Amino acid sequence: MLRPTVSPERVPSGGLRIGIGAVVWVLAGATVLTQIVYPLMTDTLRTEVTVASVLMFCAASVADAARVYGPRGAAILLVVAGGGGLLVEAVGVRTGVPFGTYSYTGDLGPELFGVPVVVPLAWTMMAWPALVVGRTLARRAPVALVGGVALAAWDLFLDPQMVDARHWTWMHPQPALPLVPGVPLTNYAGWLLVAVVMIGLLDRLLAPHIRPSGPAAALYLWTFGSSVFAHLVFFDRPGSALVGGVVMGAVAVPFALALVSAHHEVPDRSGQSV
Repeated sequence: MLRPTVSPERVPSGGLRIGIGAVVWVLAGATVLTQIVYPLMTDTLRTEVTVASVLMFCAASVADAARVYGPRGAAILLVVAGGGGLLVEAVGVRTGVPFGTYSYTGDLGPELFGVPVVVPLAWTMMAWPALVVGRTLARRAPVALVGGVALAAWDLFLDPQMVDARHWTWMHPQPALPLVPGVPLTNYAGWLLVAVVMIGLLDRLLAPHIRPSGPAAALYLWTFGSSVFAHLVFFDRPGSALVGGVVMGAVAVPFALALVSAHHEVPDRSGQSV
């Protein structure tokens, strides 16, 4: 299948790319530190820390897309993942499609079309690493499917945590996954559908490069490992730690092994990655 190419003048030059790369790593590090602090905060401060974490993670993902593809790539990520996430969430809170009937409680900050602005930013922040995972692991299966699973698996941690924090509620939380009460199966089915379409669009619009992005890889693997640990130790959710650990681990562990293997390969001449 032919893919669109990225015009050379729209891709940052070597020096600029290095500078942007440094910014990306700083944002990624700040994201990690913020998430480490989160479970140590009181309940009254956790919402603010949640929003700050999403903002930094999203900024890191968008900046990383700009490092690889230039402004065009960053704009595509924001439109497809951010705009797409806003669209499906706005439809979801009004119709119950495709996730099930749910509502936001109003404590996540400013809203647009009934959806907290931070929510589409969360779609954006994880769509970029999921695209990288999908492209790294996809061999016989389409990138859209592998990357979609990589993105949707994250919600096995996200939704139980956010429901416990009372950021949104489900009208019909049953039937749910075994060991993960409070979140209906329809939610995960909707996530998988949206994630596959979202990653498929990103894969189609952004021409792939050879080596995976270091910051995106680090953030995905950190999200996996820290989520398992936090649900087990801090959030009293051993069920979601187990189920999420198994499902997301089925993607994250092979991804980590692929990164080790790729580390010993010769990089492409452009030095770009995704």
